[in-house]
Order: sequence, then C-alpha cells, then structure tokens
Amino acid sequence: MRDIDPERLLKRHDQLIHSEVMKVRAHTQRQQGEWYLNSLMIEGYEVPFKYKRKQRYKDLTGARVNLTYYPMVETVAGLEFEVMRVVRIRIA
Repeated sequence: MRDIDPERLLKRHDQLIHSEVMKVRAHTQRQQGEWYLNSLMIEGYEVPFKYKRKQRYKDLTGARVNLTYYPMVETVAGLEFEVMRVVRIRIA
C-alpha cells in the first residue's frame, strides 16, 4: 500500500484535519466480521477516534501518533454521538 502525503489529502478534502504527535490515552480493538474496529482516546479530547483494519494491531496506548481524520456523527439507540473517523494513522 502506498503512503499518501497528508498535505495532498488535505488539499483534496476540505473537511479533513491533520494532527501530529498526539498521545494515545486508550486503545481498544474488537472484531466485527472480518474487520477489527479500533477506537483511540487521545489526551485532551473527549471523543473517540475510530478506524478499521483487516488484522489485529499492536496496542497503541501511550504512543504518540499522527492522525488524519474528519468529524462525523454516529447514532446509537437514537442518540447522536460525535466521533472522529480516522483515514490515516502513523506512529510519530
């Protein structure tokens, strides 16, 4: 898989946000079908950062990461929750 420059992504998609050297407070992974759903809690943020992977990944708790993401709203049991949908993650 080729590495896409975050600056190119930001130019193409105006709603994307790129943040660097963010500390992961908590990292969970759970399997849903053939995908692993990952949720990160980042220091200083009260919303989860979510992404999918085909394989399990090492625990990122305590790591510093660079994230490219966009805000979205998830509805669970009729309640709306703000989440961040990660499109690119790299260990800083």
